[in-house]
Amino acid sequence: MTARQLVLWAIALLYAVAGYFHVTAPGPFLRIMPGWVPWPEAVVFWTGLAEFAGAAALVQPASGGLRRAGAVALALYALCVWPANVNHMLLDMARPDHGWGMAYHVPRMVAQPLLIWATLWAARLLDWPFARRS
Repeated sequence: MTARQLVLWAIALLYAVAGYFHVTAPGPFLRIMPGWVPWPEAVVFWTGLAEFAGAAALVQPASGGLRRAGAVALALYALCVWPANVNHMLLDMARPDHGWGMAYHVPRMVAQPLLIWATLWAARLLDWPFARRS
């Protein structure tokens, strides 16, 4: 198994597990949702289903195009949920005990763009920074 395949399966597993918890235990996701998001319960439920669908798409054969579509959708999804992660950090920092603390939130903020990149890289939508220069 290649590095890309390992990363692809790891990301698919991550999104499948996240999707499961979005659907079956939405409470923690609802608590960090920014107040401007309409219908938060429905949004959490449907994002869980989107995570399932994206995970399933990632593990499809590369030749059909579904893997690439799933990777783009999950990369966009990760970008769109970033405000909830920022909101979670701000909510925690406003608490007297600082909630999860910066040791949790700073790596999470760094991990978000890495997850976006890794998803696109694993699905062969980009090669940067590993492409050979001519």
